[in-house]
Parts: sequence; structure tokens; C-alpha cells
Amino acid sequence: MKTIAIIGAGPGGLMAAEHLAKKGYKVDIYDHKPTPARKFLMAGRGGLNITHSEPIETFLQKYGESEDFLRPIIEYFTPQSLRIWCAELGEETFVGTSGRVFPQSFKSSPLLRSWLSRLADLNITLHASHHWTGWNNQGELSFTTPETKTIKPDATILALGGASWPKLGSDGSWTTELEKRGVEISPFRPTNCGFHVNWSDVFKSKFSGTPLKSIALTHNDITISNEIMISQHGLEGGGIYALSKSIRTSIEQHGTTTVHIDLKPDLTEQQLEDRLIKSRGRDSQTNFIRKQTGLSPVAINLLYECGDKTKPLAHQIKNIMIPLSETFPIGRAISSAGGIKLSELDENLMLKRCPSVFAIGEMLDWEAPTGGYLLQATLSMGVFVALGVDKYLKSANI
Repeated sequence: MKTIAIIGAGPGGLMAAEHLAKKGYKVDIYDHKPTPARKFLMAGRGGLNITHSEPIETFLQKYGESEDFLRPIIEYFTPQSLRIWCAELGEETFVGTSGRVFPQSFKSSPLLRSWLSRLADLNITLHASHHWTGWNNQGELSFTTPETKTIKPDATILALGGASWPKLGSDGSWTTELEKRGVEISPFRPTNCGFHVNWSDVFKSKFSGTPLKSIALTHNDITISNEIMISQHGLEGGGIYALSKSIRTSIEQHGTTTVHIDLKPDLTEQQLEDRLIKSRGRDSQTNFIRKQTGLSPVAINLLYECGDKTKPLAHQIKNIMIPLSETFPIGRAISSAGGIKLSELDENLMLKRCPSVFAIGEMLDWEAPTGGYLLQATLSMGVFVALGVDKYLKSANI
């Protein structure tokens, strides 16, 4: 029986293992952490957004520059395929109000338990606390365990993740070993991340941890309607994550950039002027603004913090400008950009410079917004690479 080694027990690696075992291969999974799928479990703490329900063409467009690379992969294992797979594991899915798809339990742990049970039934072996250190002089995979271990499988799938959330397992340390073999790797950068803002002490002491809701954010003609979070060190949350690639790219090119916030997108500037022209009476300015506009305390204080005092108040409400020049550290990012350049892979996701070695997931140089796109692409790659490994082993007659 031909043997497959999968290094990395995240969702992509687990999915590849399942599909290869079903094709009759002996599959072993190696991970340097004591338990599998740690980032997957973390993602489910606030509700596991597993995919999105929008039409497939709209879905694929969310991958931007990576769309052409990911199209055949996601068309092979679609969002609907993923929902069926969840149901077969006993986890029916539902569509939330935003079109995002979640398991009925809302968490990742019940799904993972069922999945690991299925993998065990397929005689897949998970080797925990095995840190991959590369290849030895005989071309064998080397691991540090309580004692050094080497193996030589018929094919290897690398599913080691990118460089975000290193404490959960993906620290990007694998790059050195692949660069030794001539594999070109783009530097890792944070994406779906927050950005530093130099708040005043008064503002951050009052509003750190407060969501700013019912707003519209604009950067480089891209407008997003989503909430953001005021944090001790800057801005984070869904709205800013959705713009993070655009913002990060501008910072890389120019050193700084500006995000525009419309605090009242449901009213025009003229409508705001008509409300704010009224007499304030005995109300404080804060109470007057709140009564006339319905702005929350955090929105009003952001207006005081960042508004252009030379402009009319209505204009300020519609045009808060916040300069940004630095991302939060990659260790705090939801995901990372960078990794193995896509030109290093063949159509089966095998490394051109390393025959029989395949790579998937955040190891590769692609990125996507939150909303189910990251997990869908990673799981689809797991299914797709299993097909590629099978093709390779049969064509090579190994």
C-alpha cells in the first residue's frame, strides 16, 4: 500500500487525509502541537463561519488576484459541496442574515469531533508533537520528537499554515527548509488585520473595546458597510479587515494612507445640516448631536477625536479621516499574505522543484477576506490536492 505523509493537522491537511484514505492510501498526519486543528477551534469561538451562500461567481470574485488560481479548486469542491460534507458529519448548516454559512451548533468543536472520528475509522494515524525539520541527506522527512524520527513516504503534503497566530501552530518557520531547495517564497504580511491609531489617552480609556456600528468605511474607492472595533492600539473588526489588503498595500507603497468613515451613511450631508441647524437650547453639544443624529457616544467622541474642526459639523460626520501607517503584528492577524509563490506549483499543487511534495493552504501566496472564504479555499485545496496526489502516483507508477 502506498503511503502519504501529511505535515500539518489543520483543516486543509485533515481534508486531504480523508480523501486520500478513501482512495485506498495509507495516510499519516504529523503535527508539532499536541492536538490537531487549533486555529480551526479558535475560529469557532465566536461562531464558525465555514463558507458563504452567495452565487459562485460572486464568491470567486472575492479572491481578487487569486481568483484564477483558486477557481478550478473551488469549482471542484464548492460551498454547496462543503455544506453537504458538514451534513454527512451530522452538522447541518444554516445561512445567517449576512449570507454567511454556519454549522447548526455554531461552534467548530462538534464538527471537529465527528471529523476526527471519521478519520480514525479510515485508519488514518495522527502523530502529535512531531516537529518537521526538513529532509535528511537520504531524502527522508525528519522530525524532532522525544527521539529523532525519519520516514520516506511515496508522497508528502505540506499543510503547515502561514505566519498568523503562531502560538496555535503556524509560525512560518518552514520557509527556510524550502528556500534551501530553491522554492521562491514571498515575505509574509498580515491580512485581515487591525491597524495602529495614536488615540488620545482620554479616548482610548473611555472607548477601547467599544464597537462602532452602522457606519461606512472607504479606502481607495472601496466602500464597506460593517462595524469596526475601537481598540487600545487602533482599529480592528470586520469592516477594517475587509479593507486590510487595500490599506496594507497603500502603506507598503506610500508609507501612510487614510481611511474615511461615514458615521451616518443613512443620511445625506444636507439632511444632517437640516437637523443640526436647529437651536441647541440648553443641551450640551454632545446631547444635541445625539438627539439630532442618533449617533452613539463612541461615534460622537470619534468625531471630537478625528473630525476636521475647520469644516461644518455635518461634513465632519460624513467624512471622518483616520491616518494609518502600520498594521498590527502578524501574530495578531486572522490570516497572512505571502508564502510559496503560485508559480512554484504545477496544476496538481505539487512543488515543481520537489517532485512528490505538494503544498496547500496558507503556505501559498494567496489571500481572501473573512466571511467563509479562507476556510472554503483551504478545505477545497485539501480535496483538490488529494486528486493531484492520486494522479501523480498513478502516472509515476510509484
